[in-house]
Amino acid sequence: MTPPSARSTLRESQLLGQTVLLIGGSAGIGLETARRARSEGANLVLVGRDPDRLERAAADVDAGSTAAFDATDSARLDSFFTELPEPVHHVLVTAGTNYYARLADLDFTRARGLIEDHLLLPLRVARASVGKVEPTGTLLFMGASDQRPGVGSVLPGAISAALPVLIANLALELAPVRVNLIAAGFVDTSLSARLLGDDLDQRRHELRATLPIRRVVGPEDVAALAVHLMTNTAVTGATYDVDGGQRLT
Repeated sequence: MTPPSARSTLRESQLLGQTVLLIGGSAGIGLETARRARSEGANLVLVGRDPDRLERAAADVDAGSTAAFDATDSARLDSFFTELPEPVHHVLVTAGTNYYARLADLDFTRARGLIEDHLLLPLRVARASVGKVEPTGTLLFMGASDQRPGVGSVLPGAISAALPVLIANLALELAPVRVNLIAAGFVDTSLSARLLGDDLDQRRHELRATLPIRRVVGPEDVAALAVHLMTNTAVTGATYDVDGGQRLT
């Protein structure tokens, strides 16, 4: 008989036997979520643009399969979902970056790319996933938590405000598949390092001093929330801020 103290430490893996598809899964939040999901027993499918980086990520997390392509290529995205050999249980989309510019300096080519990454890509993934995600499964998308007006934030702010509405409507259209949004603040990833360059350490210092949690949010924090939303079958159409309280300061 298992002693009570031993029984209390035993826990069934939350994603055992389930398949998690990560679009943007070769780095940052996507890769960290892949690690977390794998530790919970999930089978992994990784999608990324860079074949070499994708291969390294797949080896890191023991992914079952990979596909290297640009997720904003709608034809390739559709064919990828069509060719999936069997339904998946959960999809997380972390592809895309951000773009801040004053109105006078706005590059409309980059602006269209931002809209493609953050508004059109979720719509395309949602439509392509119909019949390819188990009815008990989840679609998870990434957004930004800060919607406050600011110089240079006209486009990111508008997209951040629009995404929760888009997600809520998708949750109704795709039910019983659950659809949720993770709205992140600053997350200490390699992408953040590339965007901030020499200002990265200063930004970390500012956040440690001002955030209510007194530390910088890391990809593991977002990954923990992502796996929770995959396993909590009572949550859909919701937006979850994971920013260390940044929106409050």
